[in-house]
Amino acid sequence: MIEIINQTMDEERALYHLTDALVKNCNFAGPADGESALKEARNIKVEDTSFSLRYPLWHVENFEVDGVSMDEKTRAALWYDKDGIIRNSKLHGVKAVRECSNITLAGCDIESTEFGWKSADITLKDTAVVSEYLFLDSRNIVLDNVKMQGKYSFQYVENLTITDSNLDTKDAFWHAKNVTVRDSVIKGEYLAWFSDNLTLINCKIIGTQPLCYCTNLKLVNCTMEEADFAFEYSDVEADLIGTVISVKNPKSGTITLDEMPEVIMEDAVYDCSGRVVVRK
Repeated sequence: MIEIINQTMDEERALYHLTDALVKNCNFAGPADGESALKEARNIKVEDTSFSLRYPLWHVENFEVDGVSMDEKTRAALWYDKDGIIRNSKLHGVKAVRECSNITLAGCDIESTEFGWKSADITLKDTAVVSEYLFLDSRNIVLDNVKMQGKYSFQYVENLTITDSNLDTKDAFWHAKNVTVRDSVIKGEYLAWFSDNLTLINCKIIGTQPLCYCTNLKLVNCTMEEADFAFEYSDVEADLIGTVISVKNPKSGTITLDEMPEVIMEDAVYDCSGRVVVRK
């Protein structure tokens, strides 16, 4: 294995198509302002290294990244990559991880607008994320112990599993399909409109007008706060702890609560037969 240690590089494509190599304690920054430092690399490890240049890892396959820092100048850091592991690293440039597949991030600090777009088989574990648009149009995504802050997350996602996480986000899960969230807190307005096959288990849900226009919606042992005009035009089976402020025109199914909320069944543009019942 080639070893590249304690180097500073700023030229264009500094290590283009690097193969079977270790890059350690290096710094990719400087006046030459070169892009694409590790483009088309294969079978590499990058450790304890800092990046401050654009597009460092594009079209990279079979890679490990550990203890790496990518600052705000590191735009679009990982695109079109396959089969990678990123540990204990900071990704602070916009548009990181796009059209990538089979990537695991663990113990990371992510601040990246438009993170994870159009990607597949991505896992985030023990990670903090700040992203305005997170995982747009991606599939086969797993989040475990993730703290997320942003807006418009998980839109058009398919096959998503979230456990033990805290999501502070509005308009989450719009048009998402096949999503399961367990043991998590979800805070934000207009949750999951137009979603299909969304299941929420042991979750705390906070925010106005949640879960409207949904199909195959299921809630198990969940609590809801600040929830008004909930479940409008949704096909829903919900078993809730406590109650909600109001339910409006559920399309079908049964919503079971401990106390009767305000139920609004009027001005419906669809046939609505959903029931709201108090638990015996």
